[in-house]
Parts: sequence; structure tokens; C-alpha cells
Amino acid sequence: MAEYTTEENLELLDTIKKPIRYYRIMLWGYGGESSYMSLEKEGYDYWKEQYDEEGEYPLTEYMLEAEDMEEFDGPPDADFLLAERDTPDPYRSPWYEAPTQVVHQYGVDYSNCKIQIDEIENLEPTSNHVKEIVDMDLNEYCEENNVDVQMDVDETDEPDYVLQMLSAEKGTFFEAVIESKGPYDPKKLKIFTTEYWNGDDTIESIEYDGEDLDNFGGDTNGKGYSAHLWSNV
Repeated sequence: MAEYTTEENLELLDTIKKPIRYYRIMLWGYGGESSYMSLEKEGYDYWKEQYDEEGEYPLTEYMLEAEDMEEFDGPPDADFLLAERDTPDPYRSPWYEAPTQVVHQYGVDYSNCKIQIDEIENLEPTSNHVKEIVDMDLNEYCEENNVDVQMDVDETDEPDYVLQMLSAEKGTFFEAVIESKGPYDPKKLKIFTTEYWNGDDTIESIEYDGEDLDNFGGDTNGKGYSAHLWSNV
């Protein structure tokens, strides 16, 4: 007959009393939204010269104010947010929906993220707190508990000339509620990330016990914009 420690006996008794439990999982930290756009050489050369002379301000100013511009003082290919340019009604798109967008990225950075897990009373996102399970750095938590982290790489081919616009954000990017048969088990947690062209590993989704978790959304604050451009030629 198997012998159990006092702690194991208490855990078994607790599981019998409460076979179904509910947990809220939150990921918070630093991340944001990025748009990677292709540029023609003429447009790249124009903005590279501006960047070298004045820094990123002229470029970020263009991308943040393009929708309200009546005219653009530069070569046509540098006006890369102009959509439907060959029609009677051209317009300038917001940077996150750029006509030349190749890849779009949003989420929290795996290396700058914390995980918080709390037991709660039911499946409602606003359910009452029962007890804290974990609140620590995500990478450290995954290493200590052998959490399965699947790191993928975005394999979209980069164009010759690339521009990245980043809206940096801080706050909660992911919040989900799970129903667990028995106590929470970190070995049932699975995290999926994608490494994008800037080298960040962005968390794309989370599974628990083989089920994809629905993200109820988060609450983030903007920390500023930055623009980068590079040539692959």
C-alpha cells in the first residue's frame, strides 16, 4: 500500500472536496504593436537621409499625421501611406494598416513579461479572488517549472527595404480564465511565441491542458513611438 506524506494527504483531500477549480492567468509587462512595411528604393533613400540628418522624428511625424495631410513634400515613393493612389480618391492609411505592410506584430515580449496566476471562485473574469498561485518573471517561472515554451520564427521573406513602426506599450496583454480538474499544474501550460524581424519573441497564444485559452484582452498604456528602417540589399 502506497504511503503518502501529510502534505500529499492534505492535497488529495482538498482535491476530493473541490474537484473543479478556476484560475485567472495574466501576462503583463512590456510589448506593443509593430508594422513592418516594404519601401521602394527612392522612398528608402529619402527617409534614410532624413533619419541621418534629424533622427526618427520626421518619419514618426509623417506616420502619425499622414491621415490628415493634404500634401506631401517629397518624392512619390516616400509617401508610402498613400493608398489607392492610382484612383480618383486616394487617401492615406494609418500606419498600422499601411498599404505596403508585410508583417503585423502585437503582444507582450517574452523576455519582458511577468505571469500572475490566481485561483478564483468561478469562470467569470471578475470572479472573486481565492488565493495567489504565482506572481513572478515569466521566463524564470517557465524554467523552474519545465513549462513547454514553443518558440517559432516568422518566416516571411523580408523585402529589400524595410521600415518598422513601433508603438511601445506597458501593461496587461493577456488575461484568461481556465477550468481545471484538480489543482493547477504548470506542466499543463504551453506558451507559443514568434520571433519577428526586430528579434523580439512575442507571445502569440497560450494553452492549458491542450485547450487554447481565449484572451479577454488587456489594459496597456502607450509609452511612445519609434521608427526604424534598414536595407537588405
